[in-house]
Amino acid sequence: MAALSIRTLSKRYANLEVLKGINLDIESGEFTVLVGPSGCGKSTLLNIVAGLDRPSSGTIEIGGRVVNDVEPKDRDIAMVFQSYALYPSMTVRQNITFGMECRNVPKAEQEAALANVARLLQIEPLLGRKPSQLSGGQRQRVAMGRALVRDPLLFLFDEPLSNLDAKLRVEMRMEIKRLHQRIGATIVYVTHDQIEAMTMATRIAVMHQGAVQQFADPDTVYRYPANLFVARFMGSPPMNTMPARLVADDGGPVVVIGAGRPDEVRLRLNGYDAAASYVGRDVVLGIRPECIAEGGRVFSSGSGAPIVVDAPVEMVEPTGAETIVLLRLGGETAQARISPDVRPVPGERASFALDTRRICLFDPETERLIA
Repeated sequence: MAALSIRTLSKRYANLEVLKGINLDIESGEFTVLVGPSGCGKSTLLNIVAGLDRPSSGTIEIGGRVVNDVEPKDRDIAMVFQSYALYPSMTVRQNITFGMECRNVPKAEQEAALANVARLLQIEPLLGRKPSQLSGGQRQRVAMGRALVRDPLLFLFDEPLSNLDAKLRVEMRMEIKRLHQRIGATIVYVTHDQIEAMTMATRIAVMHQGAVQQFADPDTVYRYPANLFVARFMGSPPMNTMPARLVADDGGPVVVIGAGRPDEVRLRLNGYDAAASYVGRDVVLGIRPECIAEGGRVFSSGSGAPIVVDAPVEMVEPTGAETIVLLRLGGETAQARISPDVRPVPGERASFALDTRRICLFDPETERLIA
């Protein structure tokens, strides 16, 4: 039985359709991330699951029970907000135990739950402090502690790391992931940060314009994006996508970038059986930046030699751990992720190796992956 089941859920505000027929089944113990750009409907969906908003149509089941008409307090959920939502006049101890007091939980059970959560989150020294005396990361731990003492069926996180600086975001991301590994809770986590989604989730629901574009594990979302939106949204830098044409050759299908140009690039496809029906047609080629490396690079996975091309370099961005290069393939702009000690010169041509085993092709009309 799914911990959370959402069926044909829609939400309208007057003439604006914010959610469009959402269908999701989230299993017990999963860490599911709802990710997408601002305004895609992910926070609205979370609020409806929490009972803070009502759907226009569709059903929500939590633990096999339809909860459309159930009050938030009776849904067996706990929510962690972006703003922490701590009571400023209460100590950490009081903030964590307040909900239990409202539910008339015996004092002995309160103390046991508090001690367990404080140890789990490493906030024992903070129990006597007030929120104003805590850092952002400490406040977030307290907010999580308040949710954890509930022992609910479902945890809902609404962009909990948005108010933290970059270093603290990384630390708290790891803390939340460790926490999930320890307690095995079912978590639905909303973020616009695709790095958070990729590093934390067991499955990712990529949302755009009120609809789920893809719902799969992080590796599938990254390697086999369902459509051009997912390809261009997931990844940093995102997948390179460029118009191309698929042609037949003696050795099999070849995808051509900039067909007819003096600098056209021809990439032979091996093992892409679905491409056969697109021979003679336009396609959109997708290739990740890490699949375009400095010439002479040997790619670690799979077999077969990469295709080496000479291409003009437009810009170089050293990042320390790697070098990002903006180049042109058959007249189309692309980004490459190369070794940090390699620095091509902007305005000159350089040699690049392309790993064609990781190429994706998309239908230019439907924008869907050619599987």
